[in-house]
Amino acid sequence: MDFAFDARTEELRAKLLAFMDEYVYPAEQVAHEQRARLASPWDTPQVVEDLKAEARRQGLWNLFLPDAEHGAGLTNLQYAPLAEITGRSPQLAPTATNCAAPDTGNMEVLAQFADEAQRKQWLQPLLAGEIRSAFAMTEPDVASSDATNITTHIERDGDEYVITGRKWYISGAMNPDCRIFIVMGKTDPDGEDIRRQQSMVLVPRDTPGVTVDRAMQVFGYEDHYHGGHAEVTFDHARVPVSNLIGEEGGGFAIAQARLGPGRIHHCMRLIGMAERAIELMCRRAVSREAFGKSLAQQGVVHNWIADARVTVEQLRLLVLKTAWLMDTVGNKGAHTEIQAIKIATPRAVVDIIDRAIQLHGAGGVSQDFPLAELYAGARTLMIADGPDEVHQRSLARREIKKYL
Repeated sequence: MDFAFDARTEELRAKLLAFMDEYVYPAEQVAHEQRARLASPWDTPQVVEDLKAEARRQGLWNLFLPDAEHGAGLTNLQYAPLAEITGRSPQLAPTATNCAAPDTGNMEVLAQFADEAQRKQWLQPLLAGEIRSAFAMTEPDVASSDATNITTHIERDGDEYVITGRKWYISGAMNPDCRIFIVMGKTDPDGEDIRRQQSMVLVPRDTPGVTVDRAMQVFGYEDHYHGGHAEVTFDHARVPVSNLIGEEGGGFAIAQARLGPGRIHHCMRLIGMAERAIELMCRRAVSREAFGKSLAQQGVVHNWIADARVTVEQLRLLVLKTAWLMDTVGNKGAHTEIQAIKIATPRAVVDIIDRAIQLHGAGGVSQDFPLAELYAGARTLMIADGPDEVHQRSLARREIKKYL
């Protein structure tokens, strides 16, 4: 593995770093101020639209899609350092570059599995940043860490599917620009193969029977920039049979294909969040005094900063290795590494951000610094895309199998 990035990656890194310094960081406070004046907190501040226009003008757009027809045509290894940079401002930078979840995963699903009519109707406006989307899988009444547990029914009735069920923590669904749901439910609930019971269908937000009931909070945050996380009811919502993605019974396989890149994208951005926390720690340490000397002279602060730096360098190498394997041997070949970074990265980054909060004292939990929101986001990723324990179980079984 070559530890030097190629020329195109270096060029994009330089452009993206400059974009962050010149446009994104200055827009963070502006976005908060503009949002406070909006009629609805779910509306998009104008500065975000301005950032999107500038990013697109500079060619910093759809960087996540390896498909050159629809995206930037970058490999996972090329995209990794770019996602890390956007992770330094997770509320603005991913959206500004049209690389924000859940749209990224949904665009990947549509690019890989949708038919031409579906791609024209939904993928094209998503690629253009004209609409947003949501992925509806998690349910409140079952352990959704096991996707075979889902209870939402997708029943065929002539030329239509009838969707009935309740979903929650459906990211992006509170955003008024969210126009389409990808819904996972069971078309064959009694099928012998539990991994062939599920299917995915496209359900427009304005479909009769679809109700966005409420916004779910995350550690008290409504996560407006992410489009919120909604509880959604599907009460006999009807869509044409042509809204099926792929084939009946293919939902579980599509979900797995979607989650592989999604997991590594989250880990890439988490590295950037950790770097932001380290920067804030260092700036705080040299600017504050306690007990007659600066915080930068306190031994415990040295330990926190040193440990954070060592941890980030280790995590980055593991994430880059995983990206390289995904490019060279595919997601299946990188399964162990994908699970390893999903286990290791959120918990380590949570610890780093926690130390940064501690160093900032009361300021660390306030709205004056981004640390509290960074903490909430990182801690949530120990649950999202499969809780750590599920990945530990699967990874351990694969290791043990070598000795049976």
